[in-house]
Amino acid sequence: MDIQLKRGLLDVCVLAAIKDEDSYGYKIIKDMKPYMELSESTLYTILKRLETGGMLTVHTAEHGGRLRKYYHITDAGLGRIRDFQEEWKEILSIYRFVTKEGAENA
Repeated sequence: MDIQLKRGLLDVCVLAAIKDEDSYGYKIIKDMKPYMELSESTLYTILKRLETGGMLTVHTAEHGGRLRKYYHITDAGLGRIRDFQEEWKEILSIYRFVTKEGAENA
């Protein structure tokens, strides 16, 4: 898969994982696990990129005597999910075209 496409998909997946409630790294990985494998190092790179891009904010709170970072989606992050949903319609159309062509040539 094209690295830029995969990067964009992962960004949107992480945003979707926190869109309904603030979350933290381990829970994000756990919530995404039924759909895809994501390493901690990859996740934290994505979270940092999304924070820098203004799509999420970070706050710390104590949990079990330790500080935990919680991630909160911003309006820009919600907008990115909406944009992706529109873009996905075009991607599906392209996929249908490519698979149709492949089926006719087989």
